[in-house]
Amino acid sequence: MRLRLPEERPTEPPTGYKIAHPVLSQDGTRAGFTGVSLGGALPYGVLADASCVYGLRHRAPSRRCDCGFHCVHDRTTAEGLLCTAEHREAVLLEVTVLGRYLRFERGFRYARQRVRTATVGPCACGTVAAALADTGRGRPGWRELAPSCGSCLRGRTSVSLAGFARLAGEGLRVVAGTAVSVAPGDLGAVEELGVPELAAEAALLQARLDWFQAQLARLGERGPGSGREG
Repeated sequence: MRLRLPEERPTEPPTGYKIAHPVLSQDGTRAGFTGVSLGGALPYGVLADASCVYGLRHRAPSRRCDCGFHCVHDRTTAEGLLCTAEHREAVLLEVTVLGRYLRFERGFRYARQRVRTATVGPCACGTVAAALADTGRGRPGWRELAPSCGSCLRGRTSVSLAGFARLAGEGLRVVAGTAVSVAPGDLGAVEELGVPELAAEAALLQARLDWFQAQLARLGERGPGSGREG
């Protein structure tokens, strides 16, 4: 006697959350994501169908395989995955679960998905991200991107958050998360920093100040009447 799992027939597609690395095609014309585990070698778009990562000829998800897209039910659970060292540069995705799916205690494994929103964390310096910049990693034909503020781009290949959404298409929303803040109780830790640490902090602040001064100088050169006519 074969045990049959109960079938769900939801009135609307379920919502889930996951993390992924944003990627940009080599020619800069397409944007997408790669998974952080099994599916890391297969970039996918905003609207995508899952396939078996082992190359087996069955529909994903299969009960006898671990293929298919994966997500969790709870946003907080997905955000917790961003705390690990290897996932600090990933982004948080809110997805719509489409097609066949298997429900688990903490999430879904499913056949098709639409990424609705990508939330980009702060730059490595703690500032709110303004762009996604090349990390120096990737896979054939695709550059892996990470959150970056304007001061930390340093000439790297990058795309603005709005530009990434436009290249990805399908109505994707890309939003910037909050900056890293220091609680009042943590200010005492700053006082315990040594000279090298304080020098590094001062250099970072000076770099940001130089960048803002350069932007102000450019605006001053244009003048109030330098806008386009017509």
